[in-house]
Amino acid sequence: MFVALVIGVTQLKGSGHIARYTTKLMSFYVGTSAFAIVIGILVAITIRPGDSAEPISSGDADANEGQPLMEWLVSIVPSNPFESLASGNLLQVIIIAALVGTAINLLQDEQTKPFMNFIESTYEIVQKILGLVLIIAPIGVFSLIASMVATQGFGILANLAVYILGLIAAIFIMIALYALLLSVTRANPKAFFKGFMPAFTLAFGTASSNAALPVAMDGAKKAGLDEQISRFAIPFGTALKRDGAGILQGFNAIFVAQLFGVELTFTLVLTIFVSALLVSFSTAGVPGAGIIMMTTVLTAAGLPLEGIAIVAGIDRITEGFRTMLNVLGNAANATLLQRSEDHRLAKKG
Repeated sequence: MFVALVIGVTQLKGSGHIARYTTKLMSFYVGTSAFAIVIGILVAITIRPGDSAEPISSGDADANEGQPLMEWLVSIVPSNPFESLASGNLLQVIIIAALVGTAINLLQDEQTKPFMNFIESTYEIVQKILGLVLIIAPIGVFSLIASMVATQGFGILANLAVYILGLIAAIFIMIALYALLLSVTRANPKAFFKGFMPAFTLAFGTASSNAALPVAMDGAKKAGLDEQISRFAIPFGTALKRDGAGILQGFNAIFVAQLFGVELTFTLVLTIFVSALLVSFSTAGVPGAGIIMMTTVLTAAGLPLEGIAIVAGIDRITEGFRTMLNVLGNAANATLLQRSEDHRLAKKG
């Protein structure tokens, strides 16, 4: 997470129209990602996929109540960066990475190039390690699901079925919201979906936003986006924009809380929202990344990490839908940037 977020923050560096594009895109990203997370949380609270006759025992794990809000906000600011990295305090790691990335942007390229080479190399190495882990992960997932069914009964499977349907429903609600935004801003939703549909299809099949990037770039031309805008906005969004990840983290955390009988207090829901928002900008655009990033949100909310094992076996069922939303959200925000720039030029003219 540290190296991925440092790379993401350093991509904000720029001047002139790039700085304007970046400012607008980041405001769009935060707003739409917040909507996505709220949708995921509200759908989970409404349909209650984690409700069962008996709350699942977390064994030795603690399903802690959330800290008071001010205490939690203070706790995410690291007093010792190296201690945060060594202990795996993921929210503090995010803060450190944001500070490091910001400092890099304020320095000259020749001063930071050796460090960035190290960061980028580390990122590729970590991605390869995670890829190797995910190859053998199905064996562990099978064992964990078998153990869960053996101890909790087949009722857990009904919960997982509701989980899948609820998560997919939340994704399509967000897609409908994007269609509404495009209509309100007088973009052409029909041309948008027609131009980008090959990218959405590829994203659904590969579950990788990165793999869909070249097709999305081609789709931007067919959808009528200005080439200068699309060349910046589409790759930028591929690195940062993850609406599917936001919905997953919010929905999943509520599901785990319900499954383990944890009371949904305002502080707990707010903690889930804030941590999911941060995580949505640091999730890699590769298959399986959402599962890995669940640890951040569950840890921040004091929820049992066993919840990851419960949903890991069914993650691939919804991953294609989530990745499709990631690419769609990226393309939609690029289109909103186009409309904003058109409006600015019209006012100047």
